[in-house]
Amino acid sequence: MPELEKTEKITINLGLVDLGQIDLLVQESFYSNRTDFIRTAMRTQLVSHAEVVKRTVARKTLVLGVQHYTRRDLEALRAAGETVQINVLGLASIAEDVSPELALATIDAIKVLGAFRASAAVKAALAGRIR
Repeated sequence: MPELEKTEKITINLGLVDLGQIDLLVQESFYSNRTDFIRTAMRTQLVSHAEVVKRTVARKTLVLGVQHYTRRDLEALRAAGETVQINVLGLASIAEDVSPELALATIDAIKVLGAFRASAAVKAALAGRIR
């Protein structure tokens, strides 16, 4: 499996006063930059809600972390007459050499809380199965 990106870029909108306060904390060397502040704040919130996340992952039977499907994985499913439902909290990815036809034949549904990476053609083919 190729090395997968470990981060995903997001864009957020902040109020000007909040942004100014962040900039002040950066200027006063509490944080190295805005991103450092935002990551720290997010991690603090995730730690405070860790038990809820843990219970929900178990209840919804989500794979926690990275789940990658190769062409070989999906061909084996097809040969066995089986399909898969992908449920991931983190990153779900489908190899670039997976055809839209193979994906449609083997993937019943996809639910990803985080990031889903696949070729544009596979994403388009599976659009109706992504929840």
